[in-house]
Amino acid sequence: MPNKEKFFVAVTGCPTGIAHTFMAEAALKKAAQQAGVGIRVETNGAAGIENTLTDEEIARADAVIIASDKAVEMARFHGKPLVRASVGHGVKKANELVARAISGNEAVYHHEGSIGSAETNTVKSEEESLGRLLYKALMNGVSNMLPFVVAGGVLIAVSFFWGIYSFDPTNAQYNPFAASIFNLGKLSFSMMVPVFTAFIAYSISNRPGFVAGFVGGLIAANVGAGFLGGIIAGFAAGYFMKWVLHVTRSFPRSLEGFKSIFLLPLVGVLVIGLVMTHMGDSIAAINKGMMAWVAGLEHANPLILGIVVGCMSAFDLGGPVNKAAYVTGTMLLAEQGNALFMAGVMTASMVPPLVIAFATVMFKKYFEKEEQAAGLVNFILSATFIAEGAIPFAAKDPLRVIPILMLSSSIGATLTYWFHVAVPAPHGGLIILPLVTHGMLWIASIVCGGLVGGVIYGFYRKRKYLAQAASNAAPLNNSLA
Repeated sequence: MPNKEKFFVAVTGCPTGIAHTFMAEAALKKAAQQAGVGIRVETNGAAGIENTLTDEEIARADAVIIASDKAVEMARFHGKPLVRASVGHGVKKANELVARAISGNEAVYHHEGSIGSAETNTVKSEEESLGRLLYKALMNGVSNMLPFVVAGGVLIAVSFFWGIYSFDPTNAQYNPFAASIFNLGKLSFSMMVPVFTAFIAYSISNRPGFVAGFVGGLIAANVGAGFLGGIIAGFAAGYFMKWVLHVTRSFPRSLEGFKSIFLLPLVGVLVIGLVMTHMGDSIAAINKGMMAWVAGLEHANPLILGIVVGCMSAFDLGGPVNKAAYVTGTMLLAEQGNALFMAGVMTASMVPPLVIAFATVMFKKYFEKEEQAAGLVNFILSATFIAEGAIPFAAKDPLRVIPILMLSSSIGATLTYWFHVAVPAPHGGLIILPLVTHGMLWIASIVCGGLVGGVIYGFYRKRKYLAQAASNAAPLNNSLA
């Protein structure tokens, strides 16, 4: 009988909330079952928070496990032993996280600020490095911005079915319905930088940061400072308002309403607004120069660009390096309408699961039954732009498998740039194929990268299998001799 004396609660979350979130959930549940303890896991995915932890469950828990790369409501865990890790560790090292929780040696979490104050969600994270805190804030902005990007990009692309100028009343292609769809997409796109900036600031200093960050993001978008301006405004708003909260922490309770409703928004919007108004033009010039340089690589040297994008996308399969490539593609698509760069980024993330799928089919006997089943699922994951399907295979032998995936993604991305494929939407995979320029060449690029990697990985698994078989046969031969 499993030992239910110990009980834990956990939260998982990744920036996109599509794969890592639920893979970490499954891994933690499996690890807890193997350890004979109880666990409840709250997921912070693309559809929002699911399986929300209750106050009773948190009160009963012996420890809390946070495996998340995005902001988590932390005030409720005050006074509980806390195990904190990235969502990647939740996927790959779930047994270790559960073991740490069972040990009872983890430090007790003390939340900064009292529940109900304006500082309720300010996370006190001495154990986390500055780099990790900055990354989590940035990814919180990305995860909340992503739905606006997807909706806006797809709607604009769909409007082009009626003609590339169907939104323009002065053009012969004009169609009122297409123009309505285009304008909706454009409106959604226009909210990307403000939402991105607001949620960076929110991750750092909660609601006061959100207000100042949103206004800073609006100014960045209006002056053309784009995502670079959004990043600067988001972190400036977040840390400035965190400082203001610290300075005003001694205000009496009777002034709490005045502080949170009037003083904090006023000070935040005024200071961050003035800073971004005066710095906006300079940031915009830098932002445009950077985008022009990156976009220029598409035509000047598609091989180098393909290698860079391919290696970044396959290096950590949905992690921070992969997200850096994706955010760059999204930025170029949103601000310049550059669908060529986005095509390479999407290809590079669709190839790794296809490598696994092809290898498990073509070299079936060298994979276990469970791996064969997972390999077939990777056909679907590849088609829907979910690179994380390759993670379980890469995690077993990262030093050999990840370079194979990086090579394969580089081949696919380079061919995509070579063929001048244009993908006008930032998500969806093959679902958006009707919108893609040179769609058949795009599929050929993805399949080529997947086949090359699948053959290399398959031969590697064959060699490993035969070596293992020879090793197992050696003791038997010695005993017979």
